Amino acid sequence: MNAEPASKRALDRLDELYALGGGPGANRVGGSDAEQQACELAAAWMEEAGLEVEWDPAGNVVGRSIGSRPALPEVWTGSHLDSVPAGGKFDGALGVIAGLEAIASVGACQRTLGVVVFRDEERGCFGSRAFVERGPLPGRFVEVHVEQGPVLERAGAALGVVTGIVGYTRREVVFAGAAGHAGTTPMAARDDALAKAAEFVVRVRDAAAAIEGAVATVGSLEVEPGAANVIPGRVRLTVDARAPDAERLDRMLTALGLDPAPHNAPAFMDESLRAILREEIERLGLPSLELPSGAGHDAGVLASAGVETGMLFVRSLNGGVSHSPDELTSEEDVALAIEVLSAALRQLAG
Repeated sequence: MNAEPASKRALDRLDELYALGGGPGANRVGGSDAEQQACELAAAWMEEAGLEVEWDPAGNVVGRSIGSRPALPEVWTGSHLDSVPAGGKFDGALGVIAGLEAIASVGACQRTLGVVVFRDEERGCFGSRAFVERGPLPGRFVEVHVEQGPVLERAGAALGVVTGIVGYTRREVVFAGAAGHAGTTPMAARDDALAKAAEFVVRVRDAAAAIEGAVATVGSLEVEPGAANVIPGRVRLTVDARAPDAERLDRMLTALGLDPAPHNAPAFMDESLRAILREEIERLGLPSLELPSGAGHDAGVLASAGVETGMLFVRSLNGGVSHSPDELTSEEDVALAIEVLSAALRQLAG
């Protein structure tokens, strides 16, 4: 690494990644040529940093700094480089770039340090799931990620320690009615599938609002036959339900008349890693805020597979907007994240 400040170099690299796939916004959808180009670019940066680079059968990329005692369990950091269509600059990519900077800062140590790029995270963490099925796994993993929400910004905190990743599930619900003429069918004689669906959408909102920490979203709705002058005869909608623990998630789904199983169980971060991240944040004189993640992450996949896992959130500005070209994190906060991650890896690697 050259003498350029790590945060400035990180932002320059984020710009370079952001330019892949064309605009507006990041368009490195999992499996696309742009995602592959991003991984090849990251691999080149790993080699430039003197790391040993390996591609696994799923396309995940790992750069390793071999420790003096390579038989010890490895310590990894990293994230993903794919994006949603027209996504933001920082989601996923910051974790990879911050990991590269941190490993270069740590230098020689006992344990092998690795920075990983997991493939196709946005569509279901396919890269990290394939990785844990194949193994072997690192001993510890720390992921840096933008918060993708407004909590840290509202609290005036640059960084936050993640307590766990919420449990979540998605369901498809279908409402049947009877299609009919919009002008000749009296209101009292209608069987309107969309009216039934609308009542259910309000139930979804109210069920989530009644449970602390729970959220639920109806994000997709298809109306048939879909004509302006025809009473809807069938409606299909999706429900995305999330809660900090299985009990609250099951309670919400039951309140909606949906089968509680199956769902993706919550993943809890390792307390010892949470303590190290808190310690390093406080060492910088910053407030140490703890919060759950309402979004799924590769860190949750590794934690569920038994890897001791920690996660550091970095403040999202612009009201916490994410999955959007308006996604924003400051250079100052990026610098703090790199510093905390470097110190944490230094402790873990010995």
